[in-house]
Amino acid sequence: MKPILRNCPVCGATSADATPFLADSIDADRLGAFSFASRKMPEFMSHAMVRCRGCNLAYVPLPPSQAELAEGYHQADYDSAQEAEDAADAYARAIAPVLARLNGRTDAALEIGTGTGAFLQRLADSGFAALVGVEPSRAVIDATPPARRPWIHEGIFVAGLYPPESFDLICCFMTLEHVRDPGDLVEEALRLLRPGGAFVAVTHDYRSPINRLLGKRSPIVDVEHMQLFDAGSATALLSRRGYADVGSRSLRNSYRLSYWLRLTPLPRRIKDGLIALVRGTRLDRRRIALNVGNRMSWGFKHMPPRPTARTLPIDT
Repeated sequence: MKPILRNCPVCGATSADATPFLADSIDADRLGAFSFASRKMPEFMSHAMVRCRGCNLAYVPLPPSQAELAEGYHQADYDSAQEAEDAADAYARAIAPVLARLNGRTDAALEIGTGTGAFLQRLADSGFAALVGVEPSRAVIDATPPARRPWIHEGIFVAGLYPPESFDLICCFMTLEHVRDPGDLVEEALRLLRPGGAFVAVTHDYRSPINRLLGKRSPIVDVEHMQLFDAGSATALLSRRGYADVGSRSLRNSYRLSYWLRLTPLPRRIKDGLIALVRGTRLDRRRIALNVGNRMSWGFKHMPPRPTARTLPIDT
C-alpha cells in the first residue's frame, strides 16, 4: 500500500501545496540511546521535510508512526538534569506575564513533556495547588527528584485521562515539534482548560537569525522533529484551534558554557575537547543568557461574559 502523505498540521494544506525544505539525512548507524533524548549532543540529522506555502510550517510529510515515536522516547537515555533546571528558570521568567493574566486562578496545572518536573516545581513555588506532568521517558523519570515523582505520569499525553475544564494552565515546552499532530494536542488542551485558562508553548523558530545562519548545521535539524515552526505558524496553530488573545515573544535561555558548546556545529573531537576544558571551572559555573531562536506562544480559553441583571418593566 502506498504511504499516505499527511497534510500540514497547522492549516491543513496538502503536501502538494508545499516546497522542499530538508532532505532525508538520517544515518541509522549514528542513531543511539540519546537520539530521542532532550538537550542531547546534536546529530544534525532529519527526516525529509517540506514547507507549507500557506502558513510556512516546515513538516515531515511521512512521519514515523505514533507507536514508533512513543517507543523511541520511552527508551531514550538522559544526561541533562542541570540543563532542565536552567531551562525551567528561563521559562518561569518568560511566562510571568501570562500567569498574571490568570488573576489568581492557580488551582491546577498540566505540563506535557515535563521531563524531571523542574518547571512544575516553579509552578508549585508560585502557588499552584495541583500539578500533573506527562513524561514518556523512563530514564528521565528515574532521574527525577523523589519529591516531584508523584506529579508525573509515565507515557504520552492522552487527553481522555482528565476531566474537561480541569486545568487553569497547560504548558508544552519544546514538545510540539515532536508529536505527529500538534493540532490535535492543542485542541485537546483547549477542552481541558477552564474558561480563562491559558495554554503556553515554547518552540524553535526556524526562521530566526541564528537558525537561518546555521542552516543544516543548526541543532533544530533533528531526527526527533516532526515539524518546525516560525512565529506565524506557532500562533496560527492556536488561533485556528479556537484560542483567544493569542500572542508570542522570543525568549532568552541561560545555560552553562559547556552546554552551549555542546550545541555548536564544531567537529566532535574539537567540541569534546573544549567541553572537557571548561567543565567544572569557575567560568562554567556562570549562566550565559542567549537568544537562540526559541519562542514562547500562548492563547487563552474564551471566558464567557458575565450575565447582567435585566431591568424589569415597572407596572404603572
